[in-house]
Amino acid sequence: MPQEIERKFLVKDFSFKPLAEKNMRIIQGYLSSVPERNVRVRIHGNKGCITVKGATNDSGTTRYEWEKEIPIHDAEELLKICEPGIIEKTRYLVKIGNATYEVDEFHGDNEGLIIAEIELPSENATFNRASFLDLEVTGELKYYNSMLTKKPYKKWQ
Repeated sequence: MPQEIERKFLVKDFSFKPLAEKNMRIIQGYLSSVPERNVRVRIHGNKGCITVKGATNDSGTTRYEWEKEIPIHDAEELLKICEPGIIEKTRYLVKIGNATYEVDEFHGDNEGLIIAEIELPSENATFNRASFLDLEVTGELKYYNSMLTKKPYKKWQ
């Protein structure tokens, strides 16, 4: 069964930007955003994809993930029927040591939020902690993209 193992961190400054090897604009919505399973539609660059994710384990690091590339036209059509709240962000790929961080700078209703994720081969894998990382938020539901569609960062108090 395909699994995603990742840890999430808030980002404290923009020092990651000059380190980025690549960046891309992402637009995504959710056909289903319940915690037990969510179905995401995404456009990144000139590609579309659909992703199904299961519930996370107790530590919040691991969950089932299945992803398939779809024609961009199909992704555009599916975005029209997604639940309210579209996520817009720029993703920066930042390599530190042998790991690559995906740093998401959010736009729109989530402007001001920057989250870095690192995918790991196992829950206990060690990694080089980037200097731009702040508080770890792995497993905190309010930082999940599917939750940011329901309660955007701009509405937090």
